[in-house]
Amino acid sequence: MEEIEHRTVEVNGIKMHIAEKGKEGPVVLFLHGFPELWYSWRHQISALGSLGYRAVAPDLRGYGDTDAPASISSYTIFHLVGDIVALIDSLGVDRVFLVAHDWGAIIGWYLCLFRPERIKAYVCLSVPYLPRNPKLKPVDGMRAVYGDDYYICRFQEPGKMEAEIAKGSSELLIKAMLTSRNPGPPILPKEGILSHPSVSSTMPLPSWLTLEDVAYYASKFEQTGFSGGLNYYRNFNLNWELTAAWTGSHIKVPVKFIIGDLDLVYTSFGTKQYIESGGFKNDVPNLEEVVIQKGVAHFNNQEAAEEISNHIYDFIKKF
Repeated sequence: MEEIEHRTVEVNGIKMHIAEKGKEGPVVLFLHGFPELWYSWRHQISALGSLGYRAVAPDLRGYGDTDAPASISSYTIFHLVGDIVALIDSLGVDRVFLVAHDWGAIIGWYLCLFRPERIKAYVCLSVPYLPRNPKLKPVDGMRAVYGDDYYICRFQEPGKMEAEIAKGSSELLIKAMLTSRNPGPPILPKEGILSHPSVSSTMPLPSWLTLEDVAYYASKFEQTGFSGGLNYYRNFNLNWELTAAWTGSHIKVPVKFIIGDLDLVYTSFGTKQYIESGGFKNDVPNLEEVVIQKGVAHFNNQEAAEEISNHIYDFIKKF
């Protein structure tokens, strides 16, 4: 960790914090998800930075030490992808290897869709490409399938989830979310997110997560709050409207996809069927490999850190 350097760059009208290791070699750019930070990639930054690559991981817009604009409409997919294109420019390179997880993975797919010439290859964790359904807004579809208490539906009302979270401990919430192994779609109790059965102060930490890790995440979210990350979800329907021109588009970059068989994304959204039916390969013609990790849940870049680092290296060294 002490070999990882930190600095701030100006991108797309905001100041973005980045962590990096390695001064030379091809850039490997890591994008984190919710509720995470650059820190989610600490193991992979160290590993790839030691293998001759320049490993770079930002705190995304609204997170950690990166600026968090107040307006919900400042978190559309065009803002998020624009930040990353400007970050790549700031690194002084034309193309990068992309590695992304959760919300970072969604940004990654759109980056590959909008600016494929900037991406050499993409290692995507947890969230597959989600082709646009021209007949149904995504949040409306989620509400129809899973109901109003589905977590993304509960995140929609500005300020409400923030108020629920503020009633409890950021540390406890982070711990519960990172260690959850509930494979079903996340349904949040009406009485508040901290009433969820998975939120317990006595819950032991798994071997891959330390008290220091949880404290680092919590300290950053206590400074910033959770609105930045929640605003990504609040733009799902607006993103659907903004990206109508890309209906039916395919992802053309080379892709490796890795997901745990206990990941809530794998066990809901029809993801398993989408992969097995060939739909995923149809939408991503250069999908070269799909890896299903046995006994691994959503945060696979941390739970199976060494395995993920090896998968990344084995894929990108071919290019």
